[in-house]
Amino acid sequence: MLESSYGMTFFLKTPRKPNDIRMIYVRITVDGNPKETSINEKWDIKRWNQKIERATGSKEDAKILNSYLDLLTSKIVQRKTELLGEGRAITAEKLIACINGVESKRNKVLEEFEEHNIEIKAMAEVGELSKSTAIRYTTALGHVREYIVHQYKVDDVDFIDLDYKFIKDYYLYLRTVRLCNNNSALKYITNFKKVIFRAIDKEYIKLDPFRRFKQKRTRSNKKPITTEQLCILENRVFSSERLSIIRDIFVFQCYTGLAYIDVFQLKRTDIQRGIDGEWWILISRQKTKKPIRIPLLPKAIEIMKKYENDPLCIKRDSVLPVRSNQKSNEYLKEISNLCVFTIELNTHMARRTFATTVALKNGVPINIVQAMLGHSSVTQTEEYALTEETSIADAMKDLKQKLEVKQQVEENAYEMLERLKNDLADMDDKFKNPSVSKAITMEEIKAIETQMSILKNRLLEKTG
Repeated sequence: MLESSYGMTFFLKTPRKPNDIRMIYVRITVDGNPKETSINEKWDIKRWNQKIERATGSKEDAKILNSYLDLLTSKIVQRKTELLGEGRAITAEKLIACINGVESKRNKVLEEFEEHNIEIKAMAEVGELSKSTAIRYTTALGHVREYIVHQYKVDDVDFIDLDYKFIKDYYLYLRTVRLCNNNSALKYITNFKKVIFRAIDKEYIKLDPFRRFKQKRTRSNKKPITTEQLCILENRVFSSERLSIIRDIFVFQCYTGLAYIDVFQLKRTDIQRGIDGEWWILISRQKTKKPIRIPLLPKAIEIMKKYENDPLCIKRDSVLPVRSNQKSNEYLKEISNLCVFTIELNTHMARRTFATTVALKNGVPINIVQAMLGHSSVTQTEEYALTEETSIADAMKDLKQKLEVKQQVEENAYEMLERLKNDLADMDDKFKNPSVSKAITMEEIKAIETQMSILKNRLLEKTG
């Protein structure tokens, strides 16, 4: 990224108190961005020519000063040429820094990223952040480092060198070289952008160089298991104890909505009597530190009691003998095959199953589900609220019944109209025949009026 305009000026800085002896400053402007600094020299304004930006006269001190100014000019031009040769951005800050004999302090991307990760690791060690968060940022740093070497053949770059092309090509690198899916690539970019915002706060750069980068997340279609599949899973008898344990833990998650890390860390002291006198889970989520309160359903209590005397639970003072997430997912995949499921089970699917299959499908309001899941907004919960095919079928069944009732009402109205026409025709015949007209009673006339009134109301309902 080359500069579009460049200028350099030496001048005498006007002091607050009138004085002919003034400090000499240099001002460098690149792309309209001016930076100035003192060169640590003083000079008499009466012996200065601002047009040529040099000292006047033939005295030795004037010659020495002018030689020094020429030397600084050459130094700045040389630094500018070096930056051009390296293909790096030319900025007023970099050129000013070479006059002072130092580069801008900590303006390297990977240096700042490493400093950020040291802070994240320290926070994780005292429990303020999860270890998985520290690992994720370490991975993100590795990706950025590899990309810089891959794309620019250098060990690091300056923040000022970052632009839209950098992030666009980094996204492409993550997708095509690292083979990340869209959402994973955007997560790594989000991790990187946190470091960018640190640089903005430290005034290494003024604006977010990635502000024009727009890429939408792919809406995930992570389905929960259905009511039928949950029933099959609960009643399946496994010959292997390890599979039975993993199944029980998964089902426990399905009836509590706990994430893997939260059920792994669940202690017996976290199970307490709630306001209704029943057993509740009272914890704070590991991921967000947000407190959650979950009433225990009978199935969850049954599983919890099953492992009261489990040696691993006693040793760890845990509610369930939870294995590692990797092993749990490995065994759940095996369970999926044994149950002949078309989907592959994983630990997070249980949380979605609680939200959709167990809670929402059975009429629990979404704001209550939000509170039990520990989500910060209903919008976040709505991503979990995937509509099952059975729910769609039930809704369409209700609609079908309503349409059938409406059709039946319309058919009854037509039948009544035909009957009324026949009754009126019979009455007309009676009026025409003097011998029977006197036999018409008031009850018959009122009955016809009632039918006409009912028919009128039904026709009005039909026409809206």
